[in-house]
Formats: sequence, C-alpha cells, structure tokens
Amino acid sequence: MQTVNIFNIQHFSVHDGPGVRTVVFFKGCNLHCRWCHNPESIHKEKEILLYPDRCIGCGACVKQCPAGAHSFTEGGHRIDRNKCIHCFRCCEECYADALVCVGEETDTETVMDEIRRNKGYFDHSGGGVTFSGGECMLQTEPLLELLKSCRKEGIHTAVDTAGNVPWSSLEEVLPWTDLFLYDIKAFDPKVHKACTGVTNERILENFRRLAESGAAVTVRIPYVPELNGTQLEGIASFLSGYPQIRAELLPYHSMGNSKYHALEETFFAGTAPDKKAVEQLKKKYHFY
Repeated sequence: MQTVNIFNIQHFSVHDGPGVRTVVFFKGCNLHCRWCHNPESIHKEKEILLYPDRCIGCGACVKQCPAGAHSFTEGGHRIDRNKCIHCFRCCEECYADALVCVGEETDTETVMDEIRRNKGYFDHSGGGVTFSGGECMLQTEPLLELLKSCRKEGIHTAVDTAGNVPWSSLEEVLPWTDLFLYDIKAFDPKVHKACTGVTNERILENFRRLAESGAAVTVRIPYVPELNGTQLEGIASFLSGYPQIRAELLPYHSMGNSKYHALEETFFAGTAPDKKAVEQLKKKYHFY
C-alpha cells in the first residue's frame, strides 16, 4: 500500500474519458500552464485557499495562528503567506469554510475504496476511473498500484498526462492503462515554453512512442486564442501522421480564476473563444 498525494476526488464526471467516471486528482505538476484551471494542483505541498466572500469576520483564525499570518484591515481578510507555517489550524477552526486546506496525503487503498463506490455506474455506462492532476505521472509508484488494482477488479482506467516525464515512467504504466488522455498544448517549442515554462521535445517524443506502441490515446488540445491560437495548424499536421488518434479541442474557460483569487496569486485573464469559431476550427482540423 503506497502513499499518494491528492487534492480532490470527483465523482460522476462525464468529460474525462468514456462513460461515467471518478476522477482522482494528484497534487503536483512540472508544468506551469498560464491558463491552468486547477492552480491548486501545481505545487505538491498543502496550501490554503482563502475565500473572502465566505468570511464572517469572527477572528478565530487570528487567535489560532501561531505565526500571526492572518489580519483584518479595511481591505478585508488577508494572509501573509511569507509568515504562514502551514499548520492549518486556521482551516480547522473556520466553520464558515472561508479557509480551505487543499492537498491530502492518503493511501492507495483509501483511494480504491472511493473508486469502488461507483463500480455499478462504471459497468452500466462503460466508464471507469481517470487519474489526473496536476500530473499523476510524477507519482508513478502509487499510480501503478492503483492501475493494477483497477485492472484486477475490472475497472476501466485512463491516465490524463502532459507527458513531461521520462519515457521509462510511461513504459511502466503502459501495460496497466486502458486509455491515455494526452495533452498537446503547442507544437512550436518556443511557444510551448512561453505557455507552460518548458519546451515540448520530450512531450512530443513520448507521444510518438505511445502511439507507435499501439496504446489507446486521445489527444486533448487546450485552445487559448491569445496564447496558442497559432499552434492548431502545426498540431493538426503533426497528428495527421497518426490517423488512429482522436484529438479533442478544449476551449479556454475562466472557471479557475476564483481559485487564483483564493490563493492570492496573479493569473492570466483570457477570453473564452466564440463557440461558432471553435466548431469551425474543429471541422477545419478534424478535431472533436
């Protein structure tokens, strides 16, 4: 039984692989995508989300904090994150849920118990479990244990990855994974680095090796017009060499912005693309 670092388990998802799915979100990522809608997934350490609109101003957090990190001013409730020692006593005390601890170290058997709860829905809908993040491939050992347990119990598995890991890690989970949901965020290495903080040579090479191995792969392309809007033609041309691979276009949305506010971090404020324009791009490049 392995220890695994997660930040959420979402039940009854219909957007992360076939059928009704349970999605296990691993904490920690080695990309920093400017449009990330799960910013709480990037750092592997536990974090505090502060939702000022929920705060009732009771001051319990101030009394509980041994580091004096909480304060109330005319601007509202603030956390001095340089002072915070991450004891999370404030989150335990906040019954208004204005302060939320995100991140949990648990064991693989506890995660499997959550997955098993919905096996009836999986069987009826052709669904299963999707391991996502963050980047689930950064915790290969617990991921592999979960994949093997699911295979033993007849539960369909999907691994949602950006592919920025050694090939040996993907090779290890390959025999136990039913479907890879593989992100390709840009084709030009310079654009990819500008968008995510890293270049994409390893990502594209890992994709080639996965595709040539015969693995079931669905490519997912986040579409953020201001950042990678010029990249769709290059991605489509690259994928034309793999006609067996389905590619999905995922238009940018701003639903993660509230989490950036709660982390008190700056964020990219993009514009959601026009739905008709997205449909035209799907037809033009044979995306779904």
